[in-house]
Amino acid sequence: MFPTTSYINRRNNLRKEMGTGLLLFPGNQECSFNYLANTYSFRQDSTFSYFFGLDHPDFAGVIDLESGKDYIFGNDVDMDDIIWMGPQPTVAEQAKKVGVTNTAPLANLEAFIKEALHKGRKVHFLPPYRAETMIQLEQWLGIHHSQLKKSVSMELTHAVIKLRSVKDALEIADVETMVDVAYKMHTTAMKMAYPGIKEQVIAGTIEGISLSYGGPVSFPVILSVNGQTLHNHNHDNILKEGQMLLVDAGAESALHYASDITRTCPVGGKFNQRQKEIYEIVLAANLNAFAATKPGVPYRDCHTIASETIAQGLKELGIMKGDVKEAVASGAHAMFLPHGLGHMLGMDVHDMEGLGQIYVGYNDEFRPSEQFGTAFLRFGRKLEPGFMVTNEPGIYFIPELIDQWKSEGKFTEFINYDKVESYKDFGGIRIEDDILVTEKGSRVLGTPIPKTVADVEAIMAK
Repeated sequence: MFPTTSYINRRNNLRKEMGTGLLLFPGNQECSFNYLANTYSFRQDSTFSYFFGLDHPDFAGVIDLESGKDYIFGNDVDMDDIIWMGPQPTVAEQAKKVGVTNTAPLANLEAFIKEALHKGRKVHFLPPYRAETMIQLEQWLGIHHSQLKKSVSMELTHAVIKLRSVKDALEIADVETMVDVAYKMHTTAMKMAYPGIKEQVIAGTIEGISLSYGGPVSFPVILSVNGQTLHNHNHDNILKEGQMLLVDAGAESALHYASDITRTCPVGGKFNQRQKEIYEIVLAANLNAFAATKPGVPYRDCHTIASETIAQGLKELGIMKGDVKEAVASGAHAMFLPHGLGHMLGMDVHDMEGLGQIYVGYNDEFRPSEQFGTAFLRFGRKLEPGFMVTNEPGIYFIPELIDQWKSEGKFTEFINYDKVESYKDFGGIRIEDDILVTEKGSRVLGTPIPKTVADVEAIMAK
């Protein structure tokens, strides 16, 4: 937990952004996965955690903008709980750690809210993403769950995004610790990537590293020799010489801050010439985009720089042709890069995506593209100091997409389909770093994880 003053300051800063009413923050509940008592590992709601900091199920926080009071509603444990869980601090004792002195049982919250509504006060809440929370909100607010979306407070949504977007020194340090855990995960995966190993063995090993040094993985591990499938969670393949292993994985801290790193390595420890050529293009895109990542620069422009780097590199290999800028402007490069450069990072690996990606990554000045590939850029607006973003260009040869575009005659002025045919067995390469935007530029977070050809081969040789 951060110092008490961190949570007090966050709530006070939120007050400055808001007008009147109650701000309601339901915490998460425990969820069962096959019978009632067998629950998934508890994960607190990120925004509740940001403002109230308590990692415990069945809590709710309220900020009363008129009275200046903060409340935590939750239940103290009974003897049955103590028998199974041991002695637990009271709600009041926990609340004191985050600077809240007003507490009450969770059952009292419904009457508290309905009294405010009866007085004509506004109750602000954020978009719910769990069914259990929707049921709670329906009960507390008297709004049918199917209509909750229409009543979400956009004033609160924009205020929370504004505050959570800029990370302070404590948050930055926590993310860097998780990047260092990711270093252990990814270098271990590289050392294990040899013929005869099953993907599942590597995936299980690096997930264990996350649990050993941080918390759970920050998202389900993506690890596959079929890297052309962007989010490949199948781990059934046996590694073979000549393949590449793409690993996209990160760790989550006890405070729920995430790392998100991707590395691609050659099975057996040595890139062949064809792999090296494509890998060097992706690395150049990663480095060029990073060099452009500065305050005031739209991240959409960094995406364009990465895309043009990829198109230029593929042109030099005879895979693409024509004018590079025209190719990217038309979207021809998206055959090989069908996703955006990156996204915001923080408490959620796609930070605040549950609040609405359109509000996190865009604004009135910058709107999402409707072009295939670039439309998946989750963050396109101007960068500001304190923002954390991922930088993850890639090149993928997706046989089904190649066949479709070829049959449709798409972008024949920019794509050499005869050459592309010879790469349909290639797979995919992605290189991803976590970036902090600073006052004058940006820096890669955490201990540098091998990503040059020489460094990857060197670590695999160990």
